[in-house]
Amino acid sequence: MHHTPGDRPDDPCREHRGGRRGLRGRVRLIGRGRSARWMREERPARRPRWRMSFLTGLVAVVGLCVYPTVKYLDVLNDTGEPMSFSQTLPDGSAGPVQASAAGPGVRMPTGPQATFRTAATLSDGTKIGVTTLHGRKSGVTGQVWVWAPKEYYEDRYRNSAFPVLIALPGSYGFPTNYWSATGHKLQQTVSDLVALGRSRPFIVVMPVLNPGKRYYDGSDIPGQPKMGTWMSDDVPDLVKANFRTFTSRDGWAFMGSSSGGFVALKQVLQHPDRFKAVIASGPDTRPDSPLWRGHRAEMRANDPERLAQRLAARPGAPDVYVQFQIGTQEGGRANLERFVQRYAKGPVHARLHVIEDGGHNARSYLRGMRDASLEAISRVLRGPTPTP
Repeated sequence: MHHTPGDRPDDPCREHRGGRRGLRGRVRLIGRGRSARWMREERPARRPRWRMSFLTGLVAVVGLCVYPTVKYLDVLNDTGEPMSFSQTLPDGSAGPVQASAAGPGVRMPTGPQATFRTAATLSDGTKIGVTTLHGRKSGVTGQVWVWAPKEYYEDRYRNSAFPVLIALPGSYGFPTNYWSATGHKLQQTVSDLVALGRSRPFIVVMPVLNPGKRYYDGSDIPGQPKMGTWMSDDVPDLVKANFRTFTSRDGWAFMGSSSGGFVALKQVLQHPDRFKAVIASGPDTRPDSPLWRGHRAEMRANDPERLAQRLAARPGAPDVYVQFQIGTQEGGRANLERFVQRYAKGPVHARLHVIEDGGHNARSYLRGMRDASLEAISRVLRGPTPTP
């Protein structure tokens, strides 16, 4: 299970308030006659008035300097506020407008439009929005977070589709998807690599993984919520309804870590006609939910190893690209190496990226994505095309 620790170290500026420091005194006579003696009476020292005035002025100056930045980013008061991915950015740059002529292979938003609220604001002014999705095909209700890159709002791409990366967390992934937390810097990593020409400008979609603390393996387990249909149909349908996307699988991919890596891997191998690539970090390669008990046939039908074996042997099957990641400080490497050796055949292209000193956690996996994996899947996916 992945945790994001929030350390709160002791304040290094804490002052010691005991003893006699900071005190000054006056001398007075105590007693009468021969027993009388002079004693120093301690009383608190007064701070010079000029120091208080200086500190007050300094706070005022800092406030004036910081206010425009805070006002620009709108970080103090926009969380929870309604937002739209078709509006202009806070810096005033143009937002998407109604396309005059969509390019080939481009699916314009079909509607109905979802209601998004601001979950976070990034330093470049882009926002992560969150909405509640009532899955029409699965019957599952859950939250979905979405982020669009800055390029999505540029006028030169108003007629172009953008690739979609569905990002799944580890552990239960409920009630939140930890990739939506800006502290992990997934969105910033995409932006940085786009600027370097090493990544597509993905729309990042972050759905909840399990409705409650039970593992559903991203599958339609009999008698359980249809999480397989939620991932393969309802979540993509939400994206198609609200964003400019590609009509072909060439613009659709998954990524996930740990339990989310298993689901991401399975979805791509199970639906190669819909999704083309996956980054699977530290995943199992076989279903292991206890909810499969009594449903052996259905469990085998959702086994990534069997799915890869069947896909590799299928004539004319579409190519899929599996990018595994594993850290040197975690177990499971031998299993992934065995998967690549056995099933990376024909249309199944699989490779393993080893993260030096990496552990079973989001920080390590994001480092692997920055170093190699995001660039690897970007090579096989389509990107937006600017208007001439």
